[in-house]
Amino acid sequence: MKLPRANSRWLETGSLQRVFNALETAGGEVRVNGGAVRNSLMGMKVSDVDLSTTLVPADTMKALEAAGIKALPTGFDHGTVTAVADSTGYEITTLREDVETDGRHAVVAFGTDWEADAKRRDLTMNALYCSRDGEVFDPLGGLEDLKSKTVRFIGEAEERIREDYLRILRFFRFFAWYGGGRPDPDGLKACARLKDGLGQVAVERIWMEMRKLLSAPDPSRALLWMRTTGVLNIVLPESEKWGIDLIPALIGSEEKYRLAPDALLRLEAMVRPHGETVTLMARRLRLSNAETQRLQGWAMSGTPSADTTTDELTALLYAGDRQGIADALRLELARLHGKGDEQRDQARQVLALVRFEKKWKRPAFPLAGKDLLEKGHEAGPELGKLLGRLEREWISSGFALSKDELLTRAEEA
Repeated sequence: MKLPRANSRWLETGSLQRVFNALETAGGEVRVNGGAVRNSLMGMKVSDVDLSTTLVPADTMKALEAAGIKALPTGFDHGTVTAVADSTGYEITTLREDVETDGRHAVVAFGTDWEADAKRRDLTMNALYCSRDGEVFDPLGGLEDLKSKTVRFIGEAEERIREDYLRILRFFRFFAWYGGGRPDPDGLKACARLKDGLGQVAVERIWMEMRKLLSAPDPSRALLWMRTTGVLNIVLPESEKWGIDLIPALIGSEEKYRLAPDALLRLEAMVRPHGETVTLMARRLRLSNAETQRLQGWAMSGTPSADTTTDELTALLYAGDRQGIADALRLELARLHGKGDEQRDQARQVLALVRFEKKWKRPAFPLAGKDLLEKGHEAGPELGKLLGRLEREWISSGFALSKDELLTRAEEA
């Protein structure tokens, strides 16, 4: 079969066709592999396009350079070269077979056997290839699994997992994005039996997979099965005593109120809003500084109630962590949404606060230290205290006090 033309316009781009031309002119056989083929068949967006070839990396480099295409040896020892054509990058990997694996790394040998290359992949729906004209090559039955939305390991599930324990999380991540019904029972049992192997995986790789999983349109079923198998408690022990009950309500509120999915917000929904808890979790998972600060800001913000007025929220936003307060509002909206008609009015009130926060612009305090100095106040700690008191009074006034009014109050101090 061929890829549906409506979903494969990306295949016709000039930069990709230049890469095909370069490799085929050098005598190589070339196909697009994995995600681009899978997503096209499912009518989903294609972002990255990766290719496989029978050329060895050195010959791939030569072929690209001969065609005037920039070639980078990004994973040369493992067979991967990145072509940059018209500012677009394409990863090109030589067909491979695993010679030796230890659960984290693999020793590979280059080859020309497409089926052998497919067998070293993790899931059947990722072992799909297509030619430059969109003809699909399916050596392992991935098409049928794709049609039935079955996320299935290639061959023996335990064998695939022992090659790389991160595949446990990939199983659940792909189920979150592409799966339907119940997960494949053999895969589920293998993940449950071998979950302790995740301790061998670098935490950066674990968070990368979890972030992708939490970015799925609806990861709630995948998270439920991760909890059932004990996998979630291993990768996110902070969720064990807090639970994932808020996740379906959060997804539902996103859909109802047209709010963008947010992986970090979904993580917050599963852990206790406690400063030390989130700080230790961020350190354990080696989150970025920005991610860590966001979690800490949320944990320390508290939760505005449905009765909070816009004036009160404005004061909170000005003095506190805006992103943390915004996250707390979104989670409170999800909680109220999950209670249905019982809390419908409160949900509407919190939704109004969520929308207010999105449009809110931070007001500028009209007074500065130099203004007080010009009025004869002396520099020093007392000046700072006076300025701070005046700013608090300005906030309490609903940001209404003018510069002159503030200066008058300063003189009365």
